[in-house]
Amino acid sequence: MTSNETKRKLREMRLNAMVEILEIQEQQPEYQQMDFEDKFELIVDGAYARQQSNKLSRLLHSADFPSIEPALAEVDYLPDRKLDRKLIQKLATGSYIREHHNIILMGASGNGKTWLANALGIEACRQFYKVKYVRLPELLDDLAVAKHEANGNFHKILTRYKKVARFIIKLAN
Repeated sequence: MTSNETKRKLREMRLNAMVEILEIQEQQPEYQQMDFEDKFELIVDGAYARQQSNKLSRLLHSADFPSIEPALAEVDYLPDRKLDRKLIQKLATGSYIREHHNIILMGASGNGKTWLANALGIEACRQFYKVKYVRLPELLDDLAVAKHEANGNFHKILTRYKKVARFIIKLAN
């Protein structure tokens, strides 16, 4: 049984996930038979998984996607869409981000450009890249208003946008 003082110290160090997993282990009899290294490994693995999950949630939330439903695994490669499966799979790896390349999606209205852009952005978030989804009119308004203010917001906005690894800019609608 871990002391309350030890748990308090872990919480003070912001290791709350470790405390929660430790408390679960204390309540489950199957963990009592395990040696220290195995228990500790499970605690660290659980805390790490929770941290990664929280990071992904923050990235998805801050990206401002209209929906987090799209997934590259669900792409329909119908012949009339003329999508290159190998290219989509290569884009899914995030290599275009590491190589500092851009993606421009073109096609007729209703062909799924926004859906595909969101799916690529969500996949980038899953690889822990910071992504920002913004409509072009809103981006231009944001920059125009900030540029005409004398309080330095323009430079703050530019700095904030520079921190984003991948932008998704929707041109219309």
